[in-house]
Amino acid sequence: MPLHIADRRERVAVATTDLILGTIAALARPFRRRVRPQPPKRILALRLERIGDLLMTLPALADLRSLAPTAEIDLIVGSWNADLARAIDPVSRVMSLDAAWLARESQGHTLPSLVRAARRWRPNAYDLAINFEPDIRSNLIAAASGATWTAGYKSGGGGPLLDVSIEYDTRAHTTDNARRLISTIFDAAIPDEVSPTLVAPAEAHENASRLLGAAEQPLIGVHVSGGRAIKQWPPERFAEVARRLIETTGATIVLTGGAADRLLVETAKASLPPSRVVDIAGHIDLLTLSGVLERLDLLITGDTGPMHLAVAVGTPVVGVFGPSDPARYGPRGAYDRVVRIDLPCSPCNRIRLPPARCVGHTPDCLALIGADRVFAAAREVLHESARASTQPARTSTSA
Repeated sequence: MPLHIADRRERVAVATTDLILGTIAALARPFRRRVRPQPPKRILALRLERIGDLLMTLPALADLRSLAPTAEIDLIVGSWNADLARAIDPVSRVMSLDAAWLARESQGHTLPSLVRAARRWRPNAYDLAINFEPDIRSNLIAAASGATWTAGYKSGGGGPLLDVSIEYDTRAHTTDNARRLISTIFDAAIPDEVSPTLVAPAEAHENASRLLGAAEQPLIGVHVSGGRAIKQWPPERFAEVARRLIETTGATIVLTGGAADRLLVETAKASLPPSRVVDIAGHIDLLTLSGVLERLDLLITGDTGPMHLAVAVGTPVVGVFGPSDPARYGPRGAYDRVVRIDLPCSPCNRIRLPPARCVGHTPDCLALIGADRVFAAAREVLHESARASTQPARTSTSA
């Protein structure tokens, strides 16, 4: 079936389901006494998606803590994010739910089983449930939790199930959408700047120190894998940038990635001098990676989870962007740089359902980005950040 037909059918199915839900909610709502909790004492927050999605929600969770300073905050994440979620300072407790439409490592659970799981949370007596995902399915999960007050986005469907529902602005950064949701729930302004909320345990820092040892600076991370084929910049070009940085700055290159990325990492590693490489790909967990990233002078990567993790710990980033829209997902630190090209079709944001003409090879929006541009951006970041006496501050402006 052509993808555009599948997309159209999915939109029709969502609209139909939303109409049914709206009718049920409209009929049921008069029989329920809905009271906004002031202030909420127990809060449920859902962020079931991937690493980057969770990390882009950190400023909103910091806002949530500032507006509900004494509340218990339970965060629901995919199991792949559980350890990382426990390092988020405002969070009181972490629970895992693996949704079938998001799980890569396992099959995950179907929506009916997830709704049943959510119903088992009812004894927790949540005053407020917040769904940070514009998705009808997770809106159903939030509603099934039995929270006194529910909030989220109506754009993906299921808005009638929520007490507070706003449109998800597809032109805005994911972080700004999440912060705007918190501002709307509490009817309060949020500050322009927020403090970091990711606190890696001491063990992660100790592991990072052991892995990096006495490696010579500058320490430059290179995350070769794009995570998905549609976002993959050629590994040979990552290697070319790394080689030139070694030659011009005397850098040590730290290769990062998961076990599934080994082939890409080996391709890049083959053309680099072994004495200038620390290869940790596939050997560490996310928390240790956060400790490693915090020690780097720069990370060069595509639009990936480690990019967002570097942002969270204050490490400058050079991000190579193709189909992803940097206005929605890009790093925004003082020294961060995004390298991309302007094409009529880019950014398309069709990551999960890429255009047929872009499948099976590097898409034009990435193939046309040369190593020269990424190398120049890296040198610029290193030069500018070296002039600062402290790590660059991360800011998140409110919508």
